[in-house]
Amino acid sequence: MIETDIKLDMNRIPEHVAIIMDGNGRWATERGKDRSYGHQAGVETVKRITSECTRLGVKFLTLYTFSTENWNRPAPEVAALMGLILTSLVDELFMKNNVRFRAIGDLKRLPDDVQQKVRQMEERTAQNDAMTMIVALSYSSRWEITEAVRQIVATGGLRPEDITEEFISQHLTTSFMPDPDLLIRTGGELRISNYLLWQIAYSELYFCDTYWPDFDEHELHKAIASFQKRQRRFGMTEAQVEGSEK
Repeated sequence: MIETDIKLDMNRIPEHVAIIMDGNGRWATERGKDRSYGHQAGVETVKRITSECTRLGVKFLTLYTFSTENWNRPAPEVAALMGLILTSLVDELFMKNNVRFRAIGDLKRLPDDVQQKVRQMEERTAQNDAMTMIVALSYSSRWEITEAVRQIVATGGLRPEDITEEFISQHLTTSFMPDPDLLIRTGGELRISNYLLWQIAYSELYFCDTYWPDFDEHELHKAIASFQKRQRRFGMTEAQVEGSEK
């Protein structure tokens, strides 16, 4: 663990942190390495950040690992990423930190061995309760919402008034977890990239230039400190927020 001088309010730690882990490929390229080298370094960052989030008391950590658009990348890079997912899903990461593992996304598109590994880790860690780490694999928000609509249509016999925000949320792959309080994107890009679009309606957004392999405990603390300085309004005016807190 890296020591940091950032003082966090331990009573205001976000319950759910979602991260777009960007910059692995650029980090490797700047070092004259293959992009897969950056993805391997990014796995080490996942381990550090998972451990630190658990220590801080974060209850849900959602990581954008592989999007549906990533299937369009060169075949060797996709194959390397699939292999890396297999080798990174190790018991030590989850059991040492008492972390439950869940996966969301169009998992049937994954290679059979990856699907099997995902199921195994979900079963092995089902009783862990310090934190839930959710990996978004073959995921995009448009895919998720489209799937939810298909499920709703297949239900049949619904009236227009039956379709509420809560009803839609119940049909999303993320129905088991609260919406993110804080969304972090590393790597300097200022976009959401089809990630949890429904769920981040009122999330606090934090962007940083740091590439994911260099994102350490200090960078995480900076993001949480920024979150703690903000007043969350959820569409209300400042006066309404102050009134609700009395």
